[in-house]
Amino acid sequence: MGILQENGVYKMKLLILIIYFAVLIGIGIYCRKHATDVNGFVLGGRSVGPWLTAFAYGTSYFSAVVFVGYAGQFGWKYGIAATWAGIGNAVIGSLFAWLILGKRTRIMSQHLKSATMPQFFGERFGSKPLKIAASVIIFIFLVPYTASLYNGLSRLFGMAFDIDYSVCIILMAVLTAIYVIVGGYMATAINDFIQGIIMLFGIVTVIFAVLHSKGGLTAAFEGLSQVVDPAVSEKTGAFSSLFGPDPLNLFFVVILTSLGTWGLPQMVQKFYAIKDESSIKKGTIISTVFALVVAGGCYFLGGFGRLFSDQIDIAQNGFDSVIPAMLSNLGPALIALVVILVLSASMSTLSSLVMASSSTLTIDFLKDNFIKKMSDKKQVIYIRGLVLVFIAISAVIALVQYKSNVTFIAQLMGISWGALAGAFLAPFLYALYWKKVSKASCYACFVFSCVLMIANMLFRESFPVILQSPINCGAIAMLAGLVIVPVVSLFTKAPDEKNVEHSFACFQ
Repeated sequence: MGILQENGVYKMKLLILIIYFAVLIGIGIYCRKHATDVNGFVLGGRSVGPWLTAFAYGTSYFSAVVFVGYAGQFGWKYGIAATWAGIGNAVIGSLFAWLILGKRTRIMSQHLKSATMPQFFGERFGSKPLKIAASVIIFIFLVPYTASLYNGLSRLFGMAFDIDYSVCIILMAVLTAIYVIVGGYMATAINDFIQGIIMLFGIVTVIFAVLHSKGGLTAAFEGLSQVVDPAVSEKTGAFSSLFGPDPLNLFFVVILTSLGTWGLPQMVQKFYAIKDESSIKKGTIISTVFALVVAGGCYFLGGFGRLFSDQIDIAQNGFDSVIPAMLSNLGPALIALVVILVLSASMSTLSSLVMASSSTLTIDFLKDNFIKKMSDKKQVIYIRGLVLVFIAISAVIALVQYKSNVTFIAQLMGISWGALAGAFLAPFLYALYWKKVSKASCYACFVFSCVLMIANMLFRESFPVILQSPINCGAIAMLAGLVIVPVVSLFTKAPDEKNVEHSFACFQ
């Protein structure tokens, strides 16, 4: 009887997964009519509404890296105070990003006819070399980052389906490739909406279930307040306090994971595609609420990780084992929901990353530089081909890391967020608002952030203790850029006045 019941549960979980995959592919096929030209394939014809855009923004923001990796790691280190990272993601990474960047990005990018961030730099500063430099940075740091999206899936799939990690990687890569290549941005936006609903429902359900297993919220807080880790603090209550045992490092986590979205190409590009200014107002509210529930919920859940310390061996299995251990005693239906939740988060982010990478490499690097007179139709063919290539590369990197534990790859993924956001955040932000930003200041910011993060990877032990962490170093790169751009602009050649007036004419 027990074996029959287990088979029935397994078949139910498998059926849910098959239905989910069928819906994703069906949407890709349905949206193929929107993906016939570059504008349609990359930006959905700049006609995407507030709900789809807000959910696309949120699901691109939060992946398995957040749910399994960051929530487990920072929840273990900082306790319930890790929730500040989720609040920062909602307020700084979503609300302020939409308020400060949303409207001006849409207006200026449409006025300059730019579909990618490097193309924006090229048109805004009248500089083809600047466009190429930005595209190279994206290629170097964004593509390896995609492989990290597979992290966390191995333990969850193994727990729910007893499937080898290699199969999970290939399955996720193939399905994402199908709906992105066939349906383009519109397919990813609609699928992101569905995946976002799953993420919202899933995280709320999981929080209630996990807290219930520990006697409810009050009992869980009480238990957490009694946890003592001599390596962190000799006192009780460190992990249930408002700012946790290490407020300074927690601050850097909040900055990196929140402010970073302002400079990430796959995030900013969402503002290019939104339909109109009124949609931005609605999208701001939707995106903020989404981030508060999903990110706030993830870090809040991770904050209770130490209540499961009897099931977790950090030294042996790492921080990625925290969340799976917390979920291991849930019912089969809830575990299936969690698997689909994490799969949804990872696939939505993967589709966004490869779309940004392939469109950038085609439009900003290959077109006019290596392939002259590339027609609109030919560009779409190249973008589709590169989507396949980049997804394949990310899958291969993930498989290599899984099979051989190549630490260099893991380190490269760790620095990519800091390098990308550090390089682009300040130049992009100032370029939207300030007419005196110089090309030299953009180059200075590009070089500073990339060199800093690569040096952090290669010579980490030579850095001051506070900057040895890639997270802290990435946060410093972003904040430093906000100073570098205005200072360098004041002491270098002024931008071309005619080009500046043309760029800002859209706001008159």
